[in-house]
Amino acid sequence: MSEKHTSTQDHYEPGIYEIRIKGHLDDKWADRFEGLTITLEEDGDTLLTGPVIDQAALHGLLKKVRDLGMPLVSVCPVEPGQTDISDVKW
Repeated sequence: MSEKHTSTQDHYEPGIYEIRIKGHLDDKWADRFEGLTITLEEDGDTLLTGPVIDQAALHGLLKKVRDLGMPLVSVCPVEPGQTDISDVKW
């Protein structure tokens, strides 16, 4: 007997995410996160903000963070109006 997993959503809506990692990301990694805004915060964290087209793209970004060897602090979807959308590159 096979088990079917159903979702309450028929499809994934693209959105903007904030990915926070512990430590400051060097400029040499900017190409790896093309399309995301990289903000070095005063507390020592790096905030990656930008559009994510689907769940596969989000998992791809998280793999890139993992490959850096820097601790992942949080991954948060950004609600419309929470960030300055003009800074985000689609």
